[in-house]
Amino acid sequence: MPLQKGYKRGWKHGKERGKETVITCSFCGKKVPKYKTFSVMRGFRITDPALREELGIRGRGFSLMNNRMHACPGCARHRHIVRKKRM
Repeated sequence: MPLQKGYKRGWKHGKERGKETVITCSFCGKKVPKYKTFSVMRGFRITDPALREELGIRGRGFSLMNNRMHACPGCARHRHIVRKKRM
């Protein structure tokens, strides 16, 4: 019996013909088709109560500089954005 892979290598995307959109990976710089990338939102939040009171921000936190980053499959596995399925 062959060894089972922990993750699926097939991709489902809607574009049937023509050139796929190419995106540069935010971590390694590799050019990858967009349908193969995993998007990650990165930024930072202000959670210090004294600083939030000084700025006049109410609520749980205030997020600044949210960036959408795209990771290629290799970087996504390396950085634990996507994990292999456990059998």
